[in-house]
Amino acid sequence: MRDAVRKTVRALTAIAAALLLCGTAACDSIDDKRLPAVPVNVTFNTPAMWNTYGVSGALDTRRFILTRFERVPHDFPYAATTSTGFGGILLVCDYYGNPLAYDLACPVEARSDVRVEVDNESLLAECPVCHSTYAIFENFGHPMSGIAAERGYGLQRYQVVPGRADYMVITR
Repeated sequence: MRDAVRKTVRALTAIAAALLLCGTAACDSIDDKRLPAVPVNVTFNTPAMWNTYGVSGALDTRRFILTRFERVPHDFPYAATTSTGFGGILLVCDYYGNPLAYDLACPVEARSDVRVEVDNESLLAECPVCHSTYAIFENFGHPMSGIAAERGYGLQRYQVVPGRADYMVITR
């Protein structure tokens, strides 16, 4: 119970910080297109597949990375048409239970091997190199601190939509 209260307080603090950022900076001036345009396509063919590999509830996260050298999650049934963007995909479930997706690459560093990591205490994604932080559970990947906030660089967003015959699809 105490952990749930702490998580709620942290979530409300993060929302307040995001609102403050929008009040003091132009929210519509965020540059979230700094990364190279790379194909994105991750398909969840069935509800069971989504239940296994997707995000199931508020503040849940999952990483998808498919390169010649990496396969995360290692047991995900990647198809020949699967593409995980520039640095990989960070799939999250926002405070309301909606899935959101971002490129894992830090837009400041703009390198496919420099990937943001989710800090479960602050509920933000942080770059391990420049230490910029991003609001991933609300405010659509907008920068919260660091060089990214100074320059207005947000995380690259991707669409998570129901597919025609598929359960969910992440695309550019």
